[in-house]
Amino acid sequence: MATKEDIRSSRRLHRRTLTPEHLASAGESLAQHGTAWAASVSPDAGATFAVYLGVAFEPPTIPLITSLHKAGHRVLLPVCEPGRLLSWVYWTPETAFVRSPYAPIDEPEGERLESSVIAGTAGIFMPATAVDRDGNRIGQGGGYYDRLLQGLDASGGRPPTIAVVFDDDLLPSGSIPAEAFDRPVRQALTPSGVVHLHEGPEEN
Repeated sequence: MATKEDIRSSRRLHRRTLTPEHLASAGESLAQHGTAWAASVSPDAGATFAVYLGVAFEPPTIPLITSLHKAGHRVLLPVCEPGRLLSWVYWTPETAFVRSPYAPIDEPEGERLESSVIAGTAGIFMPATAVDRDGNRIGQGGGYYDRLLQGLDASGGRPPTIAVVFDDDLLPSGSIPAEAFDRPVRQALTPSGVVHLHEGPEEN
């Protein structure tokens, strides 16, 4: 079995071959399917969802963020803090972004809230470089989201989670080695739609 770093490197290399047209089309499809998923987990408008800002060759999430906002939902975006912790900022169309000093991502400016705010969200859109059919996910390697989910699981307040990937990043069962600290997801959001995965922890 390939290591996580091998898979992460392979997927990143593949993503760099994607054209601007492919990225734009993927972003629009992710917005459509992601907003429908949001409606399925929280039928009422005005729910809060945790998302992230896809940068470079990651799946584009600005269309999704904008679509959720237009649907009446509130959106929280992450900020990397020391100790591999995340804080969160509410996004609006006027939100400005700055480069993180801790990770290769852009982060929103604004009032930072502790990760305990995520327990009250309707769902979490999670970054991933790959996810397999068992629900095992590979992130960017920082461990921020695994640590977030560990805390939510320990408190019993974990919302539904969905990993955002391109279609080719969805791998067969058994492709990704699972470690004790990993927290599987139950669904994947791809440009082709929402995929229900075989395994994953029970979610509230």
